[in-house]
Amino acid sequence: MPADPRAVLIRPAPPADLTVAYGAHPDQVADLRRPAGDGPARPLVAVLHGGFWRAEYDRAHTGPLAAALAGLGWPVAQLEYRRTGQPGGGWPGTLTDVLAGVAALPELAARALPGRVAAGPPLLLGHSAGGHLALYAAAHAPAAVRGVLALAPVADLAEAYRLDLDGGAVAALLGGGPAEHPDRYATTDPRALVPLRTRTVILHGVLDRQVPIALSRSYAAAAQAAGSEVTLVELPECEHFGLIDPLSAAWPQVRGALQSLHKDQ
Repeated sequence: MPADPRAVLIRPAPPADLTVAYGAHPDQVADLRRPAGDGPARPLVAVLHGGFWRAEYDRAHTGPLAAALAGLGWPVAQLEYRRTGQPGGGWPGTLTDVLAGVAALPELAARALPGRVAAGPPLLLGHSAGGHLALYAAAHAPAAVRGVLALAPVADLAEAYRLDLDGGAVAALLGGGPAEHPDRYATTDPRALVPLRTRTVILHGVLDRQVPIALSRSYAAAAQAAGSEVTLVELPECEHFGLIDPLSAAWPQVRGALQSLHKDQ
């Protein structure tokens, strides 16, 4: 029997080195991981977890990915945010939390990990709903984002609503559909926020059943047509969860894409 790709969601990972707060709410925090070795300072990698913005999914399931990145010499922050099903989560708290966290993390990480975090904004690595949040943050605060690696992002909220992904996840985030809240979709949907000024790489598995690759194809085509530096890499044998699993066949491409974003700076 093949391994269950969802196993990464509950796989134990080494504990983070410390947790820092960017706000007063218990979920306005980030777990920091010190980079292995004694190499030069590198940009902070801020990991934005998925889970369709819902309260039952938190940053813990990105532990294996974050630990693997730290093992490669990256300083890493696993950003948490308020989610739907929690007080203050959804519209607009989930979105304002991410903007606040991304803005605050470079200074928080530099103080906590002296000499290991390069000056400047972080690289954002977001998976699924976290990929949406990474694209959203880059669109609204481009000066606060060095680059984006979006893994199977929910990059077209209107289409995700139409497809009813995860049983109404987009409606739960924004309070309804595009016809009810056109202004919310206009300011939140990556598909509506092109052109994007931030160098972005999207990795998406062709076998993805949670977030169809058509969403990334649509977004990338629109972004490129608008002059954005957005690259879509399709992985023919990959599903949704392999992108955050350091033990998967997709991991070398995730690792390589992050390194490529760094070299492009």
